[in-house]
Amino acid sequence: MDNIKYGIISTASIVPRFINAVKEVSSGEIVAIASRNIDKARKKAEEFQIPKYYGSYMELYEDEEINVVYIATINSHHYKEALQALNHNKNVICEKPFTLKREEAEHLFDLAKEKGLFIMEAQKSVFLPITNQVKKIIKDGIIGQVKLVNFTSSYLPEADSWINSKEAGGGTLFANGSYFLQLSKYLFEEEIIEVNSMSLIGPRGADSQYSISLKLNNDILINSATSYHVLTTNKAHIYGELAYIEIPNYWKARKASVVFNDGSRKELNFPSKYELKYEIEHIEECLKNDLIESPIMNRHMTVSTIGLMESISKEWS
Repeated sequence: MDNIKYGIISTASIVPRFINAVKEVSSGEIVAIASRNIDKARKKAEEFQIPKYYGSYMELYEDEEINVVYIATINSHHYKEALQALNHNKNVICEKPFTLKREEAEHLFDLAKEKGLFIMEAQKSVFLPITNQVKKIIKDGIIGQVKLVNFTSSYLPEADSWINSKEAGGGTLFANGSYFLQLSKYLFEEEIIEVNSMSLIGPRGADSQYSISLKLNNDILINSATSYHVLTTNKAHIYGELAYIEIPNYWKARKASVVFNDGSRKELNFPSKYELKYEIEHIEECLKNDLIESPIMNRHMTVSTIGLMESISKEWS
């Protein structure tokens, strides 16, 4: 694909970050944005100098100029909108979580393959320079054999936010869990062989706090806790025999520290105004090479993660 023409579905809070990242690094162009509220679409279009705006998603899908659709709706609408985009022969970038059910994710990848269209879950964390530097440090044995990993994160949503609603696909697991799950798979390249979990369920049916423990095939134990009740340290700690790595805000990290057992430290810094730019660079490289699937955020990565989250969520019901 030589000329990338983006259309954006939704005016959600992540959309300005996507727009700014595209403008910073992209050779493509954002040509339209759609909302179910045309005033919201108009406002965003005017704010970011987007040529066209629509008061329905279908109008955007029917715009023949657009060849890539970015979907940023609430989680429960991801499958439906990605399906519509594919059926209108658009390449698809869908925000995480890709879908809420494994069978939905399988169907989207099957349909994209059938139509020869690119489709990818937008998972920025695996494309960050910090993530890839940490992966190299682990692979090179600089911190010794890794045995234990801890992830903590938190967010205090408004009481009326969709993120508190199970029906809308909210909750700590589907809103945040894919970060640590996919980072773990990417960093260590091992399958998860054992899972234990607990959660608190809020008044609207969604999990408001979780604690999940994983065992990987290479005997690494991983613990993750995310809460909508309290503010945590929002960090990842990767413990090796010779040192540990601390990554603040691991899902959007710009820095990390390697702390050796003798007390010495090495600092890693990759400043970035718009952290989504790295996934956009990857997406556009895939599109320009006419790929239908990312070699990193591929079908297996996405489908296996959705399947695991679906299974864990059912245990909490």
